[in-house]
Amino acid sequence: MNATVQTAGIDDTSAAPPVFPIPANVFAETVTEVKHYTDSLFKFRMTRPASFRFRTGEFAMIGLPNAEKPVFRAYSIASPAWDEELEFFSIKVPNGPLTEHLQKIQPGDTVLMRKKPTGTLVLDALIPGRRLYLFSTGTGVAPFAGVIRDPETYEKFEQVILTHTTRTLAELHYGEELVEAIKTDEILAEIVGDKLLYHGSATREGEHKGERITTLLETGKLFADLGLPPIDPAVDRAMICGSMDMLKDTAALCERFGLEEGANSKPGTYVVERAFVD
Repeated sequence: MNATVQTAGIDDTSAAPPVFPIPANVFAETVTEVKHYTDSLFKFRMTRPASFRFRTGEFAMIGLPNAEKPVFRAYSIASPAWDEELEFFSIKVPNGPLTEHLQKIQPGDTVLMRKKPTGTLVLDALIPGRRLYLFSTGTGVAPFAGVIRDPETYEKFEQVILTHTTRTLAELHYGEELVEAIKTDEILAEIVGDKLLYHGSATREGEHKGERITTLLETGKLFADLGLPPIDPAVDRAMICGSMDMLKDTAALCERFGLEEGANSKPGTYVVERAFVD
């Protein structure tokens, strides 16, 4: 017999919410924390099933128990594989089939998650190198939130560069918060040391106004800002996560630098994630 759970995150004061069965291939987990960064961005943390295993950088299918056939969307797991909870970073989409309701969740509510994670933004999909670039825009920073907090990343790479490009400076706060948290974490600070570099930029304001990540790469400004040489396929590796256009354009630039796309079945010198939320 399937478990059942009440609807989460839906306002209905006129009657008790309906109860729907939980499919056998789905976990029903409890929200432990919600933080809203802007009118369009928020993160949430939830309990982690004891049997759930994933590789840092993978994504899971997330839904809510608000329908007999709930809507599921792909969300990158922002937690490293060692975390006892699961963290997700989400955009708020007005009238989105899932995010319209997901943005209203509160601690104690229930979130559904399918049991099988997957994804290409994993260390196993890259051949060994010296330096790892993590190129992200918007909520594309989510998988890298796990990667930069995973000790294995620093065992495999001498230097890790997280780039995060958004429209506004306020939208950078999640990534900035992650980097600062690493610096103040007793264990991670010792492991990471000075290996992690961060480059945040907003296209609509601030010193990088009008500059997309592709512009920063093409002009070499990114490397100048960080004090690094241009990408060298002999030692540099890259992961890319963002909008469809960003993926296409940044991947093309990586190939112009001489990098070759990899996958779980055939590791390469850069990888791209093509799963999106609404």
